[in-house]
Amino acid sequence: MEKSKNIFIATAQPFSGKSIIALGLVDLLLSKAQKVGYFKPIITQRPEVSLDTHIDTLINHFKLPIDYNKSYAFTKEEANLLIESGHPEDIIDTIIEKYKEQESNYDLTIIEGSDFLGEGTAFEFDANVMIAKNLAAPVIIVITGEGKSIAQIVNSALLTVQNFRSRKVRVVALVVNKAAEDRLEEIQTTLRAQLRKDILLAVIPQIIELKSPTMLEVKKHLNAQVMFGKEHLNNRADHFIFGAMQVPNFLNHIKKNVLVVTPGDRSDIVLATLQADISQNYPKIAGIVVTGGFELPESVLRLIGGSKVSIPILAVSEPSFHAATKVAGIHSKIQATDTDKIQTAITIFRKYMDVERLEKEIANVKPSGVTPRMFQYQLVTRAKSQKKHIVLPEGKDDRILKAADRLVKQGVVNITLLGNEDEIVDAINRLGLSLTPQNCQLIDPQKSVHFDDYANTLFELRKGKNMLMGMARDLMSDVAYYGTMMVHKGHADGMVSGAIHTTAHTIRPALQFIKTRPGVSLVSSIFFMCLPDRVTVFGDCAINIDPTAEELAEIAISSVETSSKFGIDPKVAMLSYSSGASGTGDDVEKVRKATQLIREKNPEIKVEGPIQYDAAVDPATGIQKMPGSEVAGNATILIFPDLNTGNNTYKAVQRESGAVAIGPILQGLNKPVNDLSRGCLVDDIFNTVVITAIQAQQ
Repeated sequence: MEKSKNIFIATAQPFSGKSIIALGLVDLLLSKAQKVGYFKPIITQRPEVSLDTHIDTLINHFKLPIDYNKSYAFTKEEANLLIESGHPEDIIDTIIEKYKEQESNYDLTIIEGSDFLGEGTAFEFDANVMIAKNLAAPVIIVITGEGKSIAQIVNSALLTVQNFRSRKVRVVALVVNKAAEDRLEEIQTTLRAQLRKDILLAVIPQIIELKSPTMLEVKKHLNAQVMFGKEHLNNRADHFIFGAMQVPNFLNHIKKNVLVVTPGDRSDIVLATLQADISQNYPKIAGIVVTGGFELPESVLRLIGGSKVSIPILAVSEPSFHAATKVAGIHSKIQATDTDKIQTAITIFRKYMDVERLEKEIANVKPSGVTPRMFQYQLVTRAKSQKKHIVLPEGKDDRILKAADRLVKQGVVNITLLGNEDEIVDAINRLGLSLTPQNCQLIDPQKSVHFDDYANTLFELRKGKNMLMGMARDLMSDVAYYGTMMVHKGHADGMVSGAIHTTAHTIRPALQFIKTRPGVSLVSSIFFMCLPDRVTVFGDCAINIDPTAEELAEIAISSVETSSKFGIDPKVAMLSYSSGASGTGDDVEKVRKATQLIREKNPEIKVEGPIQYDAAVDPATGIQKMPGSEVAGNATILIFPDLNTGNNTYKAVQRESGAVAIGPILQGLNKPVNDLSRGCLVDDIFNTVVITAIQAQQ
């Protein structure tokens, strides 16, 4: 069957949760194609009034090259006017015309059907069917199971599928979203028995992380004033309670991510809530809404203002009951700033959808080269395929905990966090994370059952270097040494550290007892530089200060091995300040000698050097400066002559181009240990752990 260049997401009722499918699809398709489009025929309001949440989120989160004004054909008001004037056919014609204007710009385009809100819904379903038919778009149908019996779900699903198929529209998949957790299997079995076998079926439970509004949504919905904690408006409100009882009774009703709605004259409830939020004995709180137009006393405001407030406090003039009723009526939408919700949606899509089969059904794109999105998607997929155990010594760092939470939620790796267990649990609660002793191991090295064994092992390994037992025990109290010993003993498959420790602190234990692989004399590093349209490898930018020609050759050979394992076609540029035979000087000669050594040791490696950076990466310059070279202009591995050049270049490229730099990734060790920059972000930690897991597989 010939595959389409588009896919249509359709529903028959509002609030079905199309955003999960939209986010998951874009994420999936960007792993296969460089240019993914998004088109929504009818949006609710004009852009100058309010941006469509789905379009805005997808464009901004995935950085899609889409002009918002060309991503839709009509507003709902414009479409309704045409219907009322007796020209509904003009709607379909204009939609087709607008879509066709953009189609050629993309490898594949996702089309999103109506939201079914407000007037004109009777026309909308038929319009969606006709749009899909006229654009020859296969359809993914999304229906909601919220508040429905199994019979109602099945009837709604089969009727919607039949309505599309009766008009000769191909239905690729049916998604039942927001289903009751205890009915998933029954819904799946009942529907599967009545659906055509060529229609994929996914049944997704109600996900509280996606259903619950953020405090920012609460603020907007209530038109509330932010009194304190505006930097915490992304807190998620899973429940709400009235704070109208006495404090001892009120405290018994606090649950994780609760929103407290209380009259503004109940300072005792406000202060008790703030205290509970910082207490280890109570779960994280979403925020507070003070109601009734009462102002908190000046003394209380001064007390709060001088404290570290980690939850938003909002104020409204309405009574508590009215405010709570409004909160209960919020239908949460995933915003561009909701990175946690976006990641959760993508994770849910991958978990419940048969992604491999869906990909075969709709993706007719053969990628040329590896884009950053493709690379990162492939990394996560590979890491999941053979789940490894990674130890993170810096367990109390917020960034480490947030990355660990994502890794565990997505099922990428098993995690051990090192440090004081009480401090780690306190930080987990404060951040509102999902890490628990059931899904993540917590170890305090000095309290560990393995402490004595690890200290004895270190003593035996290093006693020839004048290591004393007391020194071995002291070192094993250090999280970096303990984590490295876990890897050495096989109690973990790899380690990632460096968010709060120096590179030397991270690497020293590995050099002392994990040591280098046979045939490798040098530990070196690379960065995977995820540029806007490709992924290249930079080495060595973190470890070796002024490598000799022999060491440069070894760095390059190790980089080829690493790159090949991660799906990058190795073409090596040995960088210098001159290209070919044009330059002279000791630095150039070092690079020239290193290039020759590579050719002698591994003749199959495609290598060019000495060569300048522009000639290595720009095809036009490469042809001009080094005609006939198969590497010039197409290099995928860039080897720098010294650490000064490499470190500054990778940082300059990262900052100026917005590239994602994954690394440093260490090469040459017997088992994987990787270092982080102390300025690393959560994404950096996530990516480095994924890389480490893949190294452990090999």
